[in-house]
Amino acid sequence: MSEAAIVRQGDAVGRMSDSPAVEVVRRDGRNRRAVETRRKVIAAAKAMIAETSAAPTVVAVAKRADVSVRSVFQHFGDVESLFVTVLDSALEELAAPQMLPANQPLAVRIDMIVQNMADVFDKVVPLRVAAGQFVGHPGLLARAATSRQRLRDAAMAMFAPEFAILSEQASEELADAIGAALSPEAWIVLRRRDGLGVDRAKAVWRRTLTALMLHGVGMAAAEAAAE
Repeated sequence: MSEAAIVRQGDAVGRMSDSPAVEVVRRDGRNRRAVETRRKVIAAAKAMIAETSAAPTVVAVAKRADVSVRSVFQHFGDVESLFVTVLDSALEELAAPQMLPANQPLAVRIDMIVQNMADVFDKVVPLRVAAGQFVGHPGLLARAATSRQRLRDAAMAMFAPEFAILSEQASEELADAIGAALSPEAWIVLRRRDGLGVDRAKAVWRRTLTALMLHGVGMAAAEAAAE
């Protein structure tokens, strides 16, 4: 084949690659690769956090995901953004906790909310510990505030009959006490600092919540009798 024929064949290929159909295929291929790269990076970071309870470096994540460091930065910008994305991904995988009707016996409701909260918190302990590396990060602060409000709302709904007999101030104080006693941070103290097993830590929470609820109900009864 002549040199001229080769040049003409190359020109034809070049013109074909510029067609709209070929460009769509090429763009779809790039999008699929980008989605796969992002998935691999998130999975690698999530696995490393679960293993170490520490946020890994971008270099370490890239090596674990078998992608370039540049690819990680292209998708997430910095390690803080990657961590927030991993946290969101982990939270999305958690099943919504089951809640009992408020007309069930108090002891049954206490056991249910302790089971639900402890099961969720135990799965995210490594993430919560690792989050300590990013104290003050706006994204993490916003998510923590949302989580606290959801837990507060769940507790007030589960124990609606008990809260109903309390004064507004007593109700707020009891909700604050439950939020402090049954928080992710409190669970980490029991599981990591004190080294308690899951069942023992749940037993501690059941006793704590029972004491808080009975104290609140008892105080309300005493106030009503004094009037």
